[in-house]
Order: sequence, then C-alpha cells, then structure tokens
Amino acid sequence: MDVTNGSSGMAHVERPDFADKITVLEQDVQQLRVGLQAVLTGVGLAVAMTLTTVVLAVLHPLLLLLPLAAVPPLLAGRRAERMVNRAREGGAESTRRALGLFRLSTDAAAGKELRIFGLTGEVRRRHRGHWQDATRRLWRAQLVASLVRMTGQLAFTAGYIGAVLVILRDAVAGRRGVGDVILVVTIAAQVNQQVAAAVGVLQDLQRLRSVYRRLDEVHDLVRTADRPAPPGYAAAPGHPASVDHPVSVDLPTPVDEPSPVDHPGSVDAWSVGGDPTSGGDTARDTGGAGLPPARLREGIRLAGVTLRYPGGSQPVVTGIDLHLPAGATVAVVGENGAGKTTVVKLLCGLLAPTSGRILVDGVELGELSVPRWRERIAAGFQDFVRFELPARHTVGVGDLPRRDDDPAVRAALGRAGAEDLIGQLDAGLDTPLGRSHTDGAELSGGQWQKLALGRAFMRDDPLLVVLDEPTAALDAEAEHALFARYRDQAREVAGRTGAVSVFVSHRFSTVQLADVIVVLADGGVAEVGSHADLLAAGGHYAEMFELQARAYR
Repeated sequence: MDVTNGSSGMAHVERPDFADKITVLEQDVQQLRVGLQAVLTGVGLAVAMTLTTVVLAVLHPLLLLLPLAAVPPLLAGRRAERMVNRAREGGAESTRRALGLFRLSTDAAAGKELRIFGLTGEVRRRHRGHWQDATRRLWRAQLVASLVRMTGQLAFTAGYIGAVLVILRDAVAGRRGVGDVILVVTIAAQVNQQVAAAVGVLQDLQRLRSVYRRLDEVHDLVRTADRPAPPGYAAAPGHPASVDHPVSVDLPTPVDEPSPVDHPGSVDAWSVGGDPTSGGDTARDTGGAGLPPARLREGIRLAGVTLRYPGGSQPVVTGIDLHLPAGATVAVVGENGAGKTTVVKLLCGLLAPTSGRILVDGVELGELSVPRWRERIAAGFQDFVRFELPARHTVGVGDLPRRDDDPAVRAALGRAGAEDLIGQLDAGLDTPLGRSHTDGAELSGGQWQKLALGRAFMRDDPLLVVLDEPTAALDAEAEHALFARYRDQAREVAGRTGAVSVFVSHRFSTVQLADVIVVLADGGVAEVGSHADLLAAGGHYAEMFELQARAYR
C-alpha cells in the first residue's frame, strides 16, 4: 500500500508492468514471515555446522572436505530458485488476468450481466486458460529446478560416500576402530541433514531477497513514472511554449474581494476515529515547494501540453493550448477517447505532461507543492469511490479535517441536491454504508453517486472545481438541475477565490450553461467558445449538438 501510494502522481498505475509486479508481490508478502524464520534457523544451523566441522577435523583432516561438498547443492539451490522466480515473473500477466476474472466471477454487481449475457462459462474458460498458462510456466520451471537441485545433491552424496570410504579404509588397515566408523557414518548423515536444511534456508532467504528486490523495483518505477518535467520543459514539437492561444476566451475576472484564509493543511490520518492532526502523508511530493495563490487572478493555462503514457506509441493528448480564465465555468466535451479525463488528471496534478507547461496564475504547476495544490481542488468523478463508512464520513472525507462537522456535511449534500437522502437512512448520518458492515445500508448506484457529489462539494474555498461526468447514474432532468445549481455555486465560489470550474459531460443541454466550452478531438483542442458562438461557427460542436438534439425531437 505504501509503495502504490508512494507518489502524489498516478502515472505508475497506468502501467501494466507495475500491475504485474504488484501481482507477484501480493503473493510474496507471506515470504516476509518465512524469511524471518529462515534467518533465525540459519543462525542455529551455522553453529551446528561449525561444531560438526570441528568433530570431523579431529577424526581425520581429509574429512574437512566433507562440508565443502555442501557447496554444489547450495549453488544449485540458488540457481533453481532464480529459475522459478523468472517463471513467476513471466507468468505474472496471466496470473493477474486470471485473478481479475476470478474476482469478476465472484462479484455480486458483475453477476447480473454474466448471467443475462450467458458469460459465466466464457469467464471460466478464459480464467482456466490464463491459469493454465501460468501453471504450465511454473511446472516447467519447477521440473528443471528439481533436476538442478538433484544434481547438487548427487555431488554431496559423492562426498558423503568418499568420507565413509576414507574411515573404512583406515578401519581395515587397523588404524581406526568400529566406533570411529559408526561416528563418521552418523556425523556424515548429520551433515547431510544440515546441508538439506541449509538449502531450504537459502531458498527462503533468496525468496526474501526477491521480495525486497521487487519492492525496490516498484519504488524505482513509481519514482520514474511520476517524475514531473522540470520547470520550463520544452513544449511539444510545433507548439511553442507560449501561454497565448489564438482561440482562448478571456472572461472578466470577478471583482476582487478580500482574500480568503488559506485552506487548512490536509490531514492524512485515515481512521475516522483517529486524531485528525496526527499521522503524515506517505506519498512523496513530486512537485515543487511553492504554495498556490490565495485566489486566482489570471486563471490556468495549458501551453503546448502533450502526454504520452510510458510504453505508449501515440500520445493521449497532443499540443494542447488552452486558457481557463479565473472565475469561468468551463465545459469540456468530445467523443470517447478524445482526452477529456486526461486533461482533468493533468489539471489535478495526477499526471505530469510529457512536454509543455501548465501554469496557475503564471506559475508552473510543477513548481507548486502537489499536496497543497490538491487542498485547493474540489472534484467529483464518474468512477467515484464507494467509501463504506458511516454516511457522515462517506461525505465528510471530502474535507478530512471537517469530517465530523455535521452542518458542513449537510451543506455539501445540499449543494449536491442530495439533502433528502439522509432522511432515507435509518440512522441518518450515523448509518453505516456497504457490505463491509454487518448492519450496513445497501444503496443504489444513484444514491452512492449523490454521496460522492456531496463529497466533491465539501471544500468551501477551492481554486479548481472539477466534475468529470459525475452524474452518469442520474437522469437528464436531474443532471440539468444539478448543473444549474452547480453553476450558481461556481459563481459564488469564483467571487471568493476566482476559482475555475471545469465539468465534463456528454449532455449538451447541460453543457450550454457554461461560460466557455472546450471541444476536444483526437487528443487536441478542436474548438473553444461559448455555446452561441460555437453553434454559429457550424463546426464540430454544432454537429454534435444537432445530432443529440435530433434525438429529443
């Protein structure tokens, strides 16, 4: 958990190699306990082998070679373990897919579609194929590894027989008694047991080393994937690093008002019963040390912003030049895959551009402390989290220091149009939610979404408000009413902080309420303007609007 959340960015979670390593680590974490036992066992074993070696030296100097016969099986065991490790890493993708299908087939929510579409057999078939692929790799590796270990044991057996023959030869010559022969046979057998134990301990220690090696690899991967571009990094080819865009729309900045008090520092104690002033964020701040402004004056600019995921052949967004004026309500539209959610992640600092600049009142986002920037963001997402907590905290964690502030929670629900939801719960705000509670309330998708919207409206003085298709479970009329209320609230917040409010939606009846509409296509900005201006232009927006309006006629 610490490794996965060890960065303030999210680029690493988009990478399949990261998912493969985490899959193996999930299985290997049990080796930490086994490794500790191996360390303790190894200490005792080392003492025992030392004493055995002393006894052998007293009996005959040549018998000192017997412990050296333990080297081949130890080396063979080490090589065999490396072979098995490579097989496990090679089969990690198949294992990950098999585990994903297993979770899918045992999930209640997925069960409806699996049965309606007759997919239960197909899911099992695919699971069996991935599992057999991973198992086949491991069986093959284990077979070869067993042969390697056997070769090492045969080498020790030859040394064992040689030691016994040395003493037998002396006994036949009359230089040793029967007791010496029995002692050597006994000690040689003991050495054999010690060698076998040492091979097992070495394997456990090597597995433990592999766990820490993988942890180090994941740490490095997170650091590399989420390293932000330095201030002043180059713009995308063909897009000079200018902050001016020919089609940017500059709206009047709201009348200056007294600057609000800086938002309180984030609190990272997760346990809802703990001290909200204790604990610390384990995530590494990948940004700078600068503080965001108390209020926005100019707004947010994207200048030549390009993003390519690691290993991706094509950029997700390319050369975006865009000005989001302070105090503006901005709608982002476009077809699926146009880059809408990617732009939202860039604005929130969840991803760092491959090239180009994001500026907040002229200061590059990379120069700001990412946690402090996030403290000034209010956000709701389509793929919201169902926090299975008491209803108060499910909403309240949107502003963690005020998670127990009932008036603030109720006010946030009011902004989300969900004030009636609490009255539908048996114990009101104290009602536990979800199946992880014995008496947890079961909510519909729309009810969960209303709580998520309430969580998004918990912060009073954000600089950036983001709603990324957060109303998928609501009907068109409910969404329109919500965004009409949201627009009024956005203007109120903009009057205090100059906040930029960005929302993503596919419903154009909602989109037309925005001050500025940004149309994305093929990972770039196709059009920018007001609803009326874009309709008059007769471009991509007008075409999409007409297609959707025709469906309602």
